[in-house]
Amino acid sequence: MATQHTSSALPAPARSAPYPMAKPGYGKRTAPGQPERTPRDFGVLPVRERYVAAYVDHLPEGAAMSVKELAKQLPLYGQQAISSALTALSVAGHLRRVRCAVGAGDEMRWVFRTFWSRTAHDNEWWTTYLTTENTKQAAAPDSAPPPPWVPDEEPPPAPEDPGPEQGAESTAVPQQRSPIQAPDAEPESPAPDSARAPATPRPSEAAPSPAYLALARLGREDIRLPLSADDCGALEPLAAEWLARGVSVDYLISALTAGLPAQVDSPLGFTRKRLTDKMPPRLPTTADSPPPDAPAPARRVLVECTECGRPGQPEALPDGLCRPCRTTHQPNTDQAPTDPTEAADIEARMANLRDLLKTV
Repeated sequence: MATQHTSSALPAPARSAPYPMAKPGYGKRTAPGQPERTPRDFGVLPVRERYVAAYVDHLPEGAAMSVKELAKQLPLYGQQAISSALTALSVAGHLRRVRCAVGAGDEMRWVFRTFWSRTAHDNEWWTTYLTTENTKQAAAPDSAPPPPWVPDEEPPPAPEDPGPEQGAESTAVPQQRSPIQAPDAEPESPAPDSARAPATPRPSEAAPSPAYLALARLGREDIRLPLSADDCGALEPLAAEWLARGVSVDYLISALTAGLPAQVDSPLGFTRKRLTDKMPPRLPTTADSPPPDAPAPARRVLVECTECGRPGQPEALPDGLCRPCRTTHQPNTDQAPTDPTEAADIEARMANLRDLLKTV
């Protein structure tokens, strides 16, 4: 019979799986000024809300705060119960769900965060705090600093003046390997300094402007307006003024070639007259493009309704709920309470109507 050997060492405790974290920039955010944890925290809340609040309070920063993830970690309640508990915690002043716009231009995106507070706060406190967060988001730079392990790029050292002996060795282009000469061949005599000096490159001519190219295309669009190179250069300032007023090249060509007579004796004079007489109006561009020194628009921090996710300003969503959801959870929010005497009169009238119906 086999003997079972038991060990006096205690078994290692099973490690619980780490709680899933949200993507960088998302998830839980703890409000500042939190007191120390005590056994009396969340004591005024119902059992379900107190259980969920205690669990959320112990989650780390950046933890996933979706209803689905919380329901996976809290087996006592399903997703509907977790959603209702989060709504109750929002009304109690413990959390707010917000969306923040980060980035700029085409790379702007919305990140979703849940701000949590161990201490319950009123709507005024949350509005002030989220307004402060909006100011911080607007002042934060768009680009994050590089991680500490990435070395800073050092500028290349300035080239030193080579001496007479190091002039040939300090060239940027490596010297090509010379072909092997035959033993009987005589070495070639070095070329004179004038031949070795590289030719001075000629400066490249400036590319033609869009106005010049538009005038050069007129002869191809309509053979009655052939313009020479000198004609295009003479009319280029007028055509450039058209483009400066916001018209496109196609519009300019169409305006110059539309309704031409059967024969144009002087293409230069005809084109100059049309450029002068049909000059388009100058439209103001101040409303379309902001001045270069204008400050960048501030980033927005919008509060989401904890129940349905509808975004809005912090002051427009008291208790973290929009108006329809707040009316659903608190039907008498926008109505005055019914007087007990009026309720008694209504009951008496209904009882009288029932008696009358019985006698018929």
